[in-house]
This record gives sequence, C-alpha cells and structure tokens, in this order.
Amino acid sequence: MKRIIICLFTCLSIALIFNSCKKDEESFDESLLIGKWQSGTVWEKYSADHKGGTWDTSDGVYEDDAQAFTWSLEKSDLTQIHIMEIGGNVPKYYTVTELTSTTLKYKDDFGISRTFSKR
Repeated sequence: MKRIIICLFTCLSIALIFNSCKKDEESFDESLLIGKWQSGTVWEKYSADHKGGTWDTSDGVYEDDAQAFTWSLEKSDLTQIHIMEIGGNVPKYYTVTELTSTTLKYKDDFGISRTFSKR
C-alpha cells in the first residue's frame, strides 16, 4: 500500500512539474502593427481603424487594388478577415512570433512563416 501511495505521489509530482513548464503566450502591442509591411513582392497594410489590405506586385497588383481585410491582434493571435468583392469573407489566422517597430514575423497553422519589414 505504501508503494502505491509513493507511486501516485510521484506521478502527480511529475504531472505538476511538466504543467508548470508550459510557455506563456506572448502578447504584442498592436500599435506596432500599424503601417505598411513588405515581404519580397508581398505587401500588407494595417490601419488604426482595424482595416487593411494585401497585394503582390509580382501579380501586377498595387495598393489601390489591394485585397481588403479587417484585422485583430489578441496576444499573439493575428486574424485577417478578407472581404471578397463577390461577397463573403475569408478568415485567415496567424500566430505572431515577432513584432517590433521594424519587423513582423508570423506563421500560419501549417507552420509556414513569413517575415515582413516596415516601409
């Protein structure tokens, strides 16, 4: 009986130790996101009114014809809701890994990362 109690106590202790090692989710200042960002030929623009747009100059698309979206940033979760011209919305979800006054890095649920520089 004593061995069972010791074994249970050991298992409980190990579970508590690993639970306390969980990394806290980072939180980013959304005011740093405001502005134009460039990653190669891809551009994203974030406005203070939580509206924005994205365009790819390699496709011959420029800011005036950008794909419009609304955005939100909560902790490290960046959500873009793309507003389709034919109607409907397409949500896109990203995890921000770095956000400074000059650099934006995020990844999607497939692990694809993108790095932007502020322009």
